[in-house]
Amino acid sequence: MIRKQDALDYHKQGRPGKIEVVSTKSCSTQRDLSLAYSPGVAEPCMEIYRNPEDAFLYTAKGNLVAVISNGTAVLGLGDIGALAGKPVMEGKGILFKRFADIDVFDIEIDSHDPKEIIKCVKMLEPTFGGINLEDIKAPECFEIEEELKKIMNIPVFHDDQHGTAIISGAALLNALEITGKKIDEIKVVFSGAGASGIACAKFYETLGVKHKNIRLVDTKGVVYVGRKDGMNKYKEYFAVDTEDRTLADAMRGADVFCGVSVKDLVTKAMVKSMADKAIVFAMANPDPEITYPDALDARDDIIMGTGRSDFPNQVNNVLGFPFIFRGALDVRATQINDQMKIAAAMSLAKLAKEDVPDSVIRAYGGRKIEFGKEYIIPTPLDPRVLLWEAPEVARAAMESGVARVEIKDFEAYKDYLEARLGKSREVMRGFVHKAKKSPKKIVFPEGEEGKILRAAQIVVEENIAQPILLGDPKIIKQKAKDINANLNGIEIVNPLESKKYSEYVIKYYEYRKRKGVTHFDAERLMKIENYYGMMMVREGDADGLISGLTQHYPETVRPALQIIGHRDDTDVVAGLYMMIFKNQTIFIADATINIEPTAEQLAQIAILTAEKVKEYEIEPKIAMLSFSNFGNSNHPIATKVRRAVEIVKQKMPHLIIDGEMQADTAVVPEIINEIYPFSTLKGGANVLICPGLTSANIAYKLLARLGGATAVGPILLGIRKPVYLLIPGNDVQDIVNITAMAVHDAQTID
Repeated sequence: MIRKQDALDYHKQGRPGKIEVVSTKSCSTQRDLSLAYSPGVAEPCMEIYRNPEDAFLYTAKGNLVAVISNGTAVLGLGDIGALAGKPVMEGKGILFKRFADIDVFDIEIDSHDPKEIIKCVKMLEPTFGGINLEDIKAPECFEIEEELKKIMNIPVFHDDQHGTAIISGAALLNALEITGKKIDEIKVVFSGAGASGIACAKFYETLGVKHKNIRLVDTKGVVYVGRKDGMNKYKEYFAVDTEDRTLADAMRGADVFCGVSVKDLVTKAMVKSMADKAIVFAMANPDPEITYPDALDARDDIIMGTGRSDFPNQVNNVLGFPFIFRGALDVRATQINDQMKIAAAMSLAKLAKEDVPDSVIRAYGGRKIEFGKEYIIPTPLDPRVLLWEAPEVARAAMESGVARVEIKDFEAYKDYLEARLGKSREVMRGFVHKAKKSPKKIVFPEGEEGKILRAAQIVVEENIAQPILLGDPKIIKQKAKDINANLNGIEIVNPLESKKYSEYVIKYYEYRKRKGVTHFDAERLMKIENYYGMMMVREGDADGLISGLTQHYPETVRPALQIIGHRDDTDVVAGLYMMIFKNQTIFIADATINIEPTAEQLAQIAILTAEKVKEYEIEPKIAMLSFSNFGNSNHPIATKVRRAVEIVKQKMPHLIIDGEMQADTAVVPEIINEIYPFSTLKGGANVLICPGLTSANIAYKLLARLGGATAVGPILLGIRKPVYLLIPGNDVQDIVNITAMAVHDAQTID
C-alpha cells in the first residue's frame, strides 16, 4: 500500500521532481563548449535552415515528445489545473524513457480554451517529433486532437482516448478467440462516454464490431436515437434505436462489457444477465466498476480484465503509447492513424500467445503465466513489447503512406531497438545473428528441467542451434506437455539406453585408466548426464555443452577438465566474465578457476582472454591489475604481475598490454595520460586480468551488483571445445543467449 507520506517523500527527496536534462555530448573542455554553443553551433543551424529535415540529424527532435496537458481531467483527481497536474506529466515522461528510450518535455498549459491550447501546441511543432496529449477533459479533447492532426505535420496522440482503446482491443481479440465468438456478431456495452469510452467504442468498431451492436452508456443512461439530455456530436454518433435505457438494460444478453466510468457501477446481477462466456473489462481507476472477485463469484465462465496490477489481465496504457511513438518517430510519421493503432493491438494480441520470459514471471511473484482466460494481454513489464509493437507500428505507417523515411531491414531495426533497451541486449543479439549463420549441435545434460526445455524450443524456432536433451524421454515429454513446450526439432538422448553408452564407457576408461579410474567407475560415470554429455562433445557427436542450472559449479567443471581438457597450446583453463555496461563492455579474468596463478599462468590467461575478445570482434586493451602502479611496490604479488606482463610482451609483442597497475589507473584514461604517459595503454583498458581468483571474483560481483553491469559468463578459456556454465539464477533468455555464444565458439573451431 502506498502511504501519502511515502508518495510525497519520493517526489521531493534529493533533486525535486522526477526528471532532469542530461547532455548526450561531451562538455568537459573549452573546445567542447565552443562546439556545443558558440561558434560551432552555427554550422548545424545553417544546415537546418537550408534543409529542415536535417533537424532530425543535428537535434533531439526525432526522439523528443511533448506530454501536454491543461490538467482538466487528471486521472482520479479531475480538474485540478495545469500546475497540480505536473507530477503526472513528469511521470508520463519517465514511462516514455523507461519503456522506449524516448525523451520528453512535459508542458502544462494554463487554459481551458481549446482554441488557445490548439494555437499553443501548433507553435511548438519545430521542437518536437510528436505530441502526446494527456488528461484533457471531454468533449474538448476531441476537438483539440482533431484540429491539431489537421494542422500539424507530426504525430498527435491523445493517450486517454486511444491508449485504453488499443490495449483493451488487443485483449478483446484474444478473449474472443478463447470464447469462440465472432467479432461481427457480438453485442458490446460501453460504460462511460468521455474520452476513453468513445475512443474504445470507435476502435472496437474499427476492429469489426457492428455499429448496431454497440451500446454507449453515460451518467444519463443509454445513448439512444432522440435523446436530448447530455448529448454532444461525439455521443450522437453512437445513438441507436433501442428500448434499452439503463446500464442494466443494455448489459442483458451482452457479450462484452467495457467500463471506463466509476467504481461499483456494475452488480453481480448485471454480470449474470450477460450472454454465455461473457467478457468484462472493468477498467475504472483506481477501482473497477465491479471487483474481480465479485465478477468471478457471479459466474465462472467469465473472462475478466481490470486496470489493476493485482489481478490478471491488467489493461495498462503503458503497453501502448511508448511503443507506438517509438515506431512513429523512427519512420518520421506525420500522424498516428487507424492502421498504426490496429497494428499495435494486433502485435500485443500475438505476443500474449508467446512463451513468457522468466524475468516477467519473477516480477509477478513467480506465478505461472500462459495464454488463457487469466492472460490475454502481455504484462506491462514484458521487455519484448518494444520489439513486437514498435516494428509493426512503423511498418503500418510505411504501408499507409504516412512515413517520411523507410525501414528497409526490420531485423536490423530490431537490433537498433535492442540497443535502446541496453548494451547487453545489443551484444547478445549479435551472438544470436552469428549463431544463425551455421547452427551447431549443443547438448544440455539437464534436459528434464523446464527452463532448458523452454530454451531449447526457442533456439530451434529461431534457428540458433540444434539442441540435444539428455534425460529420460518419458519425463522430458511429460514435462514438455506440462509447460506447453514444443519438442519438434529437439533430439532426446537417454544415456542408459543409448547405443553410444558402451562405446563411451570403453573410451572414457582408456582416457582415464592411469588417473585412477576403473572400468566399473567408467560404467558408473557414463550414467551421469554431465559425463555422458562431455563425451558427446569430445567424440564429435555434439559441438558444445551447456550445464550447471541445477548443479554446483565443480560438478560441471570437473568432467569438462577430465574429458575435454585443455588445448594443446596451453596448460591453463580459466574463467572469463564479460561485463556489459550501458556504454561499454569490459572483460575480467580469471574469476572461476585458478586461485593463485603463477606469473606464467597469468600470462597464459591474458593471452587466452585476448584471443577470445578478438573472436568477439573487439580489439583487446589489457591491464594486468595489482595494488601497485608500475613498480612502486616489490611485494611478491606485484612482481608476479610485472613478470606476467613481460612474458606476454615476449610472446605477443603487438598485443596492447601493460601493468602492473591499479584498477583506477586501468580504466581512467586521464590517470595514464597525466601521471604515466610512458604507458602503452591509452584510452582505458577493456580487459582486466586480476592477480588471483579472490580479486577477480570480488571485482566482477561488485560490478554486477553495484556497478549496474550485466555479467555474462563464466566463459571457459583454454578448453578444447565449447563448454558453458549456467548458474541456478539463469532464466530462459540467459540460456538462449549462452547457447548462441556456445554456437559462435563452435563456429570458430570449424
